[in-house]
Amino acid sequence: MLAGLALCASAAQAQPASSPEADWPLAGRQGLIRVVIVPLAQATDAAAYHRQIARLCADASQSCFVNFYTNSRGVEVGLPLPEAIAQEATVVFRRSIKQAAELFSWSCRLQIDPQRCF
Repeated sequence: MLAGLALCASAAQAQPASSPEADWPLAGRQGLIRVVIVPLAQATDAAAYHRQIARLCADASQSCFVNFYTNSRGVEVGLPLPEAIAQEATVVFRRSIKQAAELFSWSCRLQIDPQRCF
């Protein structure tokens, strides 16, 4: 039974739910930065990112830092991120109360906003 549960958990990490309203899997934190795995079907859906940011950063009076990645190879998720996932950055979101600034930036590899990408 434990082996079956481990297999189900591993499959969930490799292929997160792709429902537009589903919470995307949180891989963990690296310091202040939350690391989130994006379902492949939503990798270029700006509205889906904004829904996740609203959930993860619900308190607008607090700083919030989130890095989003896809996991197209279905490798096991862990921190530090495996290289296969680390190479699949999609969006960086930063809200700094101290700096009174907010940043939403696409990865250049997605070719969505080539003028302001990382």
